[in-house]
Amino acid sequence: MAVESVGMQAAAPATKSLGLWACVALVVGNMIGSGIFLLPASLARIGPISMWGWVLTSVGALILAVIFGRLAQLVTKTGGPYAYCEVGYGEFAGFIIAWGYWIALWTGNAAVAVALVGYLGYLVPAIGDSTEMSLAAALISIWTLTLINIRGVSEAGMVQAITTIGKLVPLLLIGSLGLIWVDLENFSPANLSGEGDLAAISAAAALTLWAYLGLESATVPSGDVVEPEKTIPRATILGVLIAAVVYISVTFVAIGVVPSAQLSQSSAPLSDVATAMWGFAGGILIAIGAVISTFGTLNGFTLLSGQVPYGAALDCVFPSALGKLSRYGTPANALILSNLLASILIVMNFYKGLVGAFEVIILLAVMSSLLPYALCALAEIMIRLKGHGTQLTTLGRAKVVILGTLGFVYALWAIYGSGAETVFLGFLLVLAGIPIHVWIKSRQPVGEANAPQSLKSEEV
Repeated sequence: MAVESVGMQAAAPATKSLGLWACVALVVGNMIGSGIFLLPASLARIGPISMWGWVLTSVGALILAVIFGRLAQLVTKTGGPYAYCEVGYGEFAGFIIAWGYWIALWTGNAAVAVALVGYLGYLVPAIGDSTEMSLAAALISIWTLTLINIRGVSEAGMVQAITTIGKLVPLLLIGSLGLIWVDLENFSPANLSGEGDLAAISAAAALTLWAYLGLESATVPSGDVVEPEKTIPRATILGVLIAAVVYISVTFVAIGVVPSAQLSQSSAPLSDVATAMWGFAGGILIAIGAVISTFGTLNGFTLLSGQVPYGAALDCVFPSALGKLSRYGTPANALILSNLLASILIVMNFYKGLVGAFEVIILLAVMSSLLPYALCALAEIMIRLKGHGTQLTTLGRAKVVILGTLGFVYALWAIYGSGAETVFLGFLLVLAGIPIHVWIKSRQPVGEANAPQSLKSEEV
């Protein structure tokens, strides 16, 4: 039995435009973006031991991918993590998750825009040398893609497919051919962080999780997906596997080719790696790939930053204005508000420099994502306890419990690796949403404020 929202289903578009490969492109495009192009510099400060962070994060991301795939078969309403937690835990939990996940999306947009400017500055030195021009380039990128997404989901999906192909080519070249240039002496000493090995790996895992944010991308616009019960699980797992291979191979080459002390100071680390291997032309090629990649990721995150508040607004969890569609059938108000906040965050942090601003913003985005991930890990258990879904065998129930436990423990560990300051700021941002929830409920008629969301069940 699949759970749908009557109200949200009615608002869904009549024509579904996202098939398997469009969804794979959305997942891969949202994950493979700014992370792999800038993270080698951040990880170099920790040292080669950070490779273990990639491995453990990849395993955790794959577990979460399986969990999200299963949830997509149970709950087919728009909203992704918000929808699953709303059905599993109730309205208030749904609001907190929608709020936290929404924060992660628009902060993620800000981080991706910063990364894009880093490589754009490599190609056009005048941009890299001027703080004002760098800031303008970041804001122009965000608002150009906001306008594209306002025009429609199919247009955004086309941009995503094109940019996904464009980004994979240079990364695959580094991850494969680059192995020839690897110097194993660059992997010693392994830990440069000044912390213990466990703390260093945990810190690396928190940073590398940024590169996997978006693994649930195909679950969010489920109303636009063809056969979502089949397409979303396949696209999510396939997308995570593709990303894991790319991330681990590319980072291994980056650390093996350029010494960590030099790599940690770079604002365009993969271009510096390519230059060391193939000369100036190689650096330019990778910089072009990075601009294409981050532009595609920015497009994907922009799409989601509109869909999540839109889905929550249709359930009367977010302000109703965010649930209104434009004449193109897109949540224009939600898109504009999300990217206005992303723009403000960029302006506030740009003075820290590109790498500094990138690290601050991605840790905040990761922290905001971890609460939704942790609750989604156990959401299937709660949904099935409420009687939704087909009856499971004893082995099936054990599988649900084991998967949920592994996903939850992984999320807790990643929160630990984010650091006390990031956790504190993330906690404050989540709490800041509670007065908004109270305000929304106070505006609803008496008797409607506590009414449960209208749900129906139908056979899969």
